[in-house]
Amino acid sequence: MSESEKPHVVIVRERGGNVAAIPHSGFTRAEHGVLAVEMLRHAGFIDDHSPLTQQYRLHWDMGRAYENRQATRAAKMLTAAGFRVELDPSLDADRFTTPSDPAGLRVYGQQILRLTDQLGAARSPVEAADLAEHVLDPHDGVLVRLSQFFETAVEVVKDVGADEGWEVADAFEAAAETINTVFDDLDETAGELRSLGSGVAAPGWRSQVAGYYATAPARATAPPSGEVQPAVNPVPAPGRTPPRSR
Repeated sequence: MSESEKPHVVIVRERGGNVAAIPHSGFTRAEHGVLAVEMLRHAGFIDDHSPLTQQYRLHWDMGRAYENRQATRAAKMLTAAGFRVELDPSLDADRFTTPSDPAGLRVYGQQILRLTDQLGAARSPVEAADLAEHVLDPHDGVLVRLSQFFETAVEVVKDVGADEGWEVADAFEAAAETINTVFDDLDETAGELRSLGSGVAAPGWRSQVAGYYATAPARATAPPSGEVQPAVNPVPAPGRTPPRSR
């Protein structure tokens, strides 16, 4: 890693449980370094220097939720100010986790999972199409980038030069071709999905029932049980005399 890529500060949870912000290469020399220290203090870090080291830490016994929140806050502020920050994944309060990945290390798969959740919550074909284009876009979509990933993996394996590596390279190459075929099959589907609706969300069943009763014609109401409906004399047809009552 070159000097320009090294983090200015690393925020970690140490073995003893302390959350420490440790200055690394370039931290003291970085532009506005004093501002960086003030940001750490604003996030709750205090000086924890020794004769040999310079670092900062959060107060003890504040609870992991608080520590994660403040460490994430410090990392965001420093990053926004132009500092390179390496944040321990276990401290990242914004990190998306799953039961199979409790540390949230598979960040790219998690981004697809978030996209999948958003697609499941889409309220219209237009909104669903907008989300589908993140996968289907011919230039920057997930399928195109995934194909490029496997094509690069083929080259990496071939560069190793091991005889057994050719089978691995063939598998990666077949994966890239399969993804390209899938992309070709789905090329027009985002546009077709967009054309399925106008973008207005379909009403839920409650509003449909309410709308039905609001517009349905009025109907006669049956009398309560036990009540006798008053008799109504029929209207005689023209040209006929109504019968006399005896």
